[in-house]
Amino acid sequence: MVFGTGSVQLISALVYALSPESNSGSSASVVATAPYYAAYKTSTVLFDSRENHWEGNAATWANASGNSTRNEDIIEFVTSPNNPDTMLRKPVVGGSSAIVDHAYYWPHFTHIPEPANEDVMIFTVSKLSGHASSRFGWALIRDEKVAQRVNDYIMQNTMGASRDTQLRMLGVIKAIVANLHGKDDIFAFGQDVMTAKWRKLNAVVSRSRRISLQKIPSQYCTYLGKIREPSPAYAWVKCEREEDGDCYDMLLKESHGPACGAMPAAGTQG
Repeated sequence: MVFGTGSVQLISALVYALSPESNSGSSASVVATAPYYAAYKTSTVLFDSRENHWEGNAATWANASGNSTRNEDIIEFVTSPNNPDTMLRKPVVGGSSAIVDHAYYWPHFTHIPEPANEDVMIFTVSKLSGHASSRFGWALIRDEKVAQRVNDYIMQNTMGASRDTQLRMLGVIKAIVANLHGKDDIFAFGQDVMTAKWRKLNAVVSRSRRISLQKIPSQYCTYLGKIREPSPAYAWVKCEREEDGDCYDMLLKESHGPACGAMPAAGTQG
C-alpha cells in the first residue's frame, strides 16, 4: 500500500512506475477506454516523459494484433465504476499493465459484485467519505518493485503524503469500519441518500424530450446483501436533438451549470 496526495498524484506515480526504465530506449503507450477521466490524459501529457506518452482510446489497441507496439508496453487506465457512465469495467487490451481506478467502488455509489482484487488499484477518501479537500488517496500494488517505484516518485515529488492528513484520515476510516452494518453505516446511509437523489433527477429528466440519462439497472450488492437501486455519483446527460450538437453548450446556455463531458471518441452530445 502506498499513500498519495489524492489519487491524481498516484495516477502520475503509477504511470512512471509502470513505464520502461529511462535507459531502455522504450516508451509506454498510455490509453483508456472512452469516455474516461480527463486527468489520465492531461497528467500524462503535462509531464511529457521520454518513458511514456498518451496514445488515446484503448479500443484502438484492443485486438489490434498487427500494431507495432507490444501490449506489455501499454499502460491501460480502467475506471470501475467508470466516470461518468458508471459502468463496471475490465481491461480491454490483453497483456497491458492495467491501473484500475476504484475511486467510486463503494456500496453507496454502485453494487459490489465481488471484492476488488486487481494487481494495481487506486482508491481515494474523497469518494469514500467526502473528504475531498484532505487530498488523500492510496494504491494497493501487488508487485513490490512497482510499489517501491511509486513510493520513490511520491517522495521526490512531495516527500510523501502529509502525516497530519494520514492521522486524520485514519480516524475517519476507523469510525467507518467500526460502524459497518450498524445503524450508523455510512454506506447504507449514503446509498439511501444517493438513491433518493437519483429518483428525483430521473423524474425530472423523464419529462423532457430534449435530454436523457443513462439507464442503470438495479443489481445485487454483496455488501448490502440485497438487490439495490442505482445511486450513481454522476448523471451522464445526453442531448436527443440533432440541432443540439454540443450538449454542454446547450445546457450552459440554459444555465444548468454542467461539467463538460466531451472526450475523445465520446462525442459532444453526451
